[in-house]
Amino acid sequence: MSYLKKLTLIALLFSFVVGVNAQDDMQDVRIETVAVADGIYMLMGRGGNIGVSVGADGVFLVDDQFAPLTEKIKAAIAKLSDKPIRFVINTHWHFDHTGGNENLGKEGAVIVAHDNVYERMSKDGFIEAFNLKVPAAPKAALPVITFNDTVTFRLNGQEIRAVHHSHAHTDGDSVIFFTSANVIHTGDILFNGIYPFIDASSGGDVNGMIETAGRILAMANDETKIMPGHGPLATKQDLEEFRAMLILVRDRMQKLLDQGKTLDEIIAMQPNADLDKKWGGGFLNPEAFLRVLYAAMPEN
Repeated sequence: MSYLKKLTLIALLFSFVVGVNAQDDMQDVRIETVAVADGIYMLMGRGGNIGVSVGADGVFLVDDQFAPLTEKIKAAIAKLSDKPIRFVINTHWHFDHTGGNENLGKEGAVIVAHDNVYERMSKDGFIEAFNLKVPAAPKAALPVITFNDTVTFRLNGQEIRAVHHSHAHTDGDSVIFFTSANVIHTGDILFNGIYPFIDASSGGDVNGMIETAGRILAMANDETKIMPGHGPLATKQDLEEFRAMLILVRDRMQKLLDQGKTLDEIIAMQPNADLDKKWGGGFLNPEAFLRVLYAAMPEN
């Protein structure tokens, strides 16, 4: 079985785990284009939000969702630009952000990511929270250029700067700053309006999520447009509310852990019942989020 077929099956299994119809082969997925700034757009479909920069120098992408959606994504981009896709930068290694790498890499796009993304994609992986085995990616899907701290692109009249933040959502997260446009793509550091997934099995840590959100806030102002990894286009206030929620649930979890409570006892207590209505409507329900948070606490 080819890597793309395996990845598609994993995507469908993942969809089933998180409550999406597992029989959906993504044929009905629509790609929505959201204008963010001059020459900058966000594409929403299935999986992580895609950032797009278009202009005279070509097309620059942040992430590329699932492999079965590549043709739909390209069709959406074709309405914005007749230039080729020159670069794709992955915010982290998860397949709902890197699934289109092989398709686009074979067509000549240069894949860029943090060193740890290459390390995780180049060998068989495992996402413990969902009990998912992820096969090593083929050469065409792997980053061709990797970096350790930062990398800067100068395309389409933009300075596009990627900054690595370790041990947040994973150990390979990059936040992308379109500096002159005052636009930020957070990757999965921000799940706008919903409980986030923190992948402890890939080096994720709730404290790192909180710290990184704080660093992004320090770079933003009231006019900054923020493309989250999941959810609608965001503002600085949205990120502030998300970070405050993370601090609150972390502190509640820590208090219960200090009392010697087990995970099952914590779940039964529903410690975040007052937050669940607002934040629990995403792909992680309140119980699933408690399990993720428990695993992402530093001592666990």
